[in-house]
Amino acid sequence: MKRGFYTIMAAQFFSSLADNALFVAAVELLRTGGAPKWQPAALVPMFALFYVVLAPFVGAFADAQPKGKVMFISNAIKVVGCLMMLFGTHPLLAYAIVGLGAAAYSPAKYGILTELLPASQLVKANGWIEGLTIASIILGVLLGGQLVGHSVSHLLLTFDFPIFATGIDSPPEAAICALILLYALAAWFNTRIPHTGVEMRAMPRNKLELLPDFWNCNSALWRDKLGQISLATTTLFWGVSGNLRYIVLAWSAAALGYSTTQASSLVGVVAIGTAFGAILASMRMRLEHATMVMPLGIAMGVLVILMNFINNVWVAAPFLILLGGLGGFLVVPMNALLQHRGHNLMGAGRSIAVQNFNEQACILALGAGYSLSTGMGLSAFGAITTFGVVVAGFMWLIQRWHKSNCIKHKEQLEHLLSIARSDKSH
Repeated sequence: MKRGFYTIMAAQFFSSLADNALFVAAVELLRTGGAPKWQPAALVPMFALFYVVLAPFVGAFADAQPKGKVMFISNAIKVVGCLMMLFGTHPLLAYAIVGLGAAAYSPAKYGILTELLPASQLVKANGWIEGLTIASIILGVLLGGQLVGHSVSHLLLTFDFPIFATGIDSPPEAAICALILLYALAAWFNTRIPHTGVEMRAMPRNKLELLPDFWNCNSALWRDKLGQISLATTTLFWGVSGNLRYIVLAWSAAALGYSTTQASSLVGVVAIGTAFGAILASMRMRLEHATMVMPLGIAMGVLVILMNFINNVWVAAPFLILLGGLGGFLVVPMNALLQHRGHNLMGAGRSIAVQNFNEQACILALGAGYSLSTGMGLSAFGAITTFGVVVAGFMWLIQRWHKSNCIKHKEQLEHLLSIARSDKSH
């Protein structure tokens, strides 16, 4: 890998570490504040909101600026969201601002891979970047759980500035304050990311012109016979995975009687499995073989349903590792294939923005449905069953869709796969 790749990995690690720790802190802030049960569940769709609303613009912005600069600005926005949460803004609104920073960050984070590396290294790069992201999820969720726990929060709350009072007097607020330092560290790494030499694409003066451009890019990926399958798969995977993070917290409380600090460790267990699956896929899979992993998505759906029958942590831990492993092995080659097709069709930033729009729209829809259902009394067990059926059912439909393409559009698919085998398209 080129030297700049490791700087990108470091920046991504610390930014994602803070994102995931902040999620746990925000959940605890709402719970200790006596918020209704639907509000902690609503954190997931609120984070996804600006991914969907600003999708036509963030991709073009990422293509118009050096990617390191875009990532620096995005981390600054996340810090603003943290400060809003600390100084009285409703946690759902403040967390949406953090999501705004993440929405701007993502096209630059993934787009720079296709600028820096050839197609032959995209699966490996995605494996390492996803593996590192999952590692940051593991450590971030564990960090968040420890920061809001009694031991660490007590130490944080005993620290006082000598001149003025901060007004920080609860464990979640102390945790959020500490996480601002992590975002600052990520921003420093952003300043060290090298320029790739790729020509920038200027944004139009009338930003509304980006709307039909984005729609055309979205349509182009959905029409592409490889792009549509990888986009459908990653959209479904991240839609469910984004909400599963909170569902595991709720399930741990219902099935095992865990606190937020204890439950956060099980979210980390899922992420451990995903990291192993992602790294294994990066070592074993090639770009042109990405569609072979679709049956793993059906298996994931079945395993999600089986969570309802587990009430022992010694059974739950290896089970959740297996569940995460299947997901990691599924998403890495599909993500790389989607980036490859998007880069060829429209450019890195725009293609990642299209990907984010679809994936986050799925997170938003499923999260809003789960939050509404929770407000109406749906249990964690009912939500898990519903999510499992959705994953298995839709993955089966996507697999049938691809098999139909292999018959009806055989020559076109063979041509696209030949491009995937070659670096010349880059």
